[in-house]
Amino acid sequence: MNSADAAWLHMDRPTNLMVVNSVFWCDEPMDIERCKDVVRERLVERFPRFHQRIVEPRPGVGVPSWEDEPRFDFDRHVHHLALPAPRDRVALQELVGDLISTPLDRSKPLWDLYFVDGYAAGMALVWRMHHCIADGMALARVLLSMTDGQPDAGIQPEGGRGAAHGSLDAVARPLTASAHLAEAAMHEGFALLAHPRPRLRALASSTAADARALRRLLLTLPDQRTVLRGELSGVQKVTWTERIALEDVKAIGHATGTTVNDVLVAAMTGALHRYLARRQSLVDELRATIPFNLRPPEEPLPRELGNHFGLVYLELPVGMRGPRQRLEEVHRRMDSIKHSPEGALAYGILGLIGLTPPQVEQPLVDLFSSKSSAVMTNVPGPREPIYFAGTRIAGVVVWVPAAGPIGLGVSIFSYNGVVTVGLRVDAGVVPDPETIIDAFEHELEILARLRPRSRPARRPGVEGGSGRPAGIPGA
Repeated sequence: MNSADAAWLHMDRPTNLMVVNSVFWCDEPMDIERCKDVVRERLVERFPRFHQRIVEPRPGVGVPSWEDEPRFDFDRHVHHLALPAPRDRVALQELVGDLISTPLDRSKPLWDLYFVDGYAAGMALVWRMHHCIADGMALARVLLSMTDGQPDAGIQPEGGRGAAHGSLDAVARPLTASAHLAEAAMHEGFALLAHPRPRLRALASSTAADARALRRLLLTLPDQRTVLRGELSGVQKVTWTERIALEDVKAIGHATGTTVNDVLVAAMTGALHRYLARRQSLVDELRATIPFNLRPPEEPLPRELGNHFGLVYLELPVGMRGPRQRLEEVHRRMDSIKHSPEGALAYGILGLIGLTPPQVEQPLVDLFSSKSSAVMTNVPGPREPIYFAGTRIAGVVVWVPAAGPIGLGVSIFSYNGVVTVGLRVDAGVVPDPETIIDAFEHELEILARLRPRSRPARRPGVEGGSGRPAGIPGA
């Protein structure tokens, strides 16, 4: 196991498990046996980590390693449950909260899948995969590799797949997850979280930039004390938004000169402003940790997967009262950290932490995680409908894990023209996560009413009303 993966393995705490959790749901029942065949062939047989277990080294010697589970039993990882009455979204949220509060069994490969009967008129699939297997972007691609662009694509052995059936990384088919992720990153404003900047290597080689970023990573003080930084209970709650039309979010970005990601982060900043004010805990800024993907989406995923991302800090201007001012400030700050080598340096630091003994590693993890009050991720999914074992997926929601004392995770996922924002909280810190979701949806409504700022009238011979002579950019 590489040292970065080892660091994520050892971040597990009873109150904060390093597990990536996600849900697919369908509007009709699924053929469970066909689903199992898909999972066996496209997940377990293709990616070794899903039939391997962790072997810890002798105390103080090296890092853990992977080995094939000698008595691997597929059926120990696949479970079939019935959703309790009233079989609605609240019931599913409560079930998922119970599941994700439960540690994975370290004596076997670190993943589980739950088929949940009775969600509305169809079924839900709850996926749990440990962070040490791969980062969230890679796991999203793994999950998408089990889907098809058509309901009748079928399942074929790896060597005999055609363009409609093949692995998303090996062949060109209508739904190639790598292409969708890259395209969404470029065209929908997800560049920070989904696509590493071409300048990343150049930035990382800049001594001055490295020094500034390293100081920020190591010397940033712990985040301000608010109700979001209370003692964790270990009881998890999840919730998510109604389906938000991606075109509506793009329209807000177009009207304000910002990106989709800026709009969604600003709306969440406004929601947290409302929540903190209601609980009499409002501060000027709240720091969030944001994963920065370092793996180019167009490159094939290695069979061994692994974590290849860094972390950057984003100060959310929760103290600002005006929605437009918050959006403009979020846009400015997001643009600034896109050009920082912070993410690449954080990846290296996490790798070094993974090489340390557990008694040293835990305080270092706590030091890093104390600097933030939340984790925020944004993953763009397919633009078109996808099918799992022949059944159309109606919606997707993902929940990001959070390390150490962080009790709030915000995850944004776009699919088939809609955006879903998922919230994962520790009940001891945020007992009422639905109020944040309600506030987020209200903030989006407010942002939708913003109009473009008026610009100075253009005068003859002047470019863009800036006062500069035409043809002399930047003069």
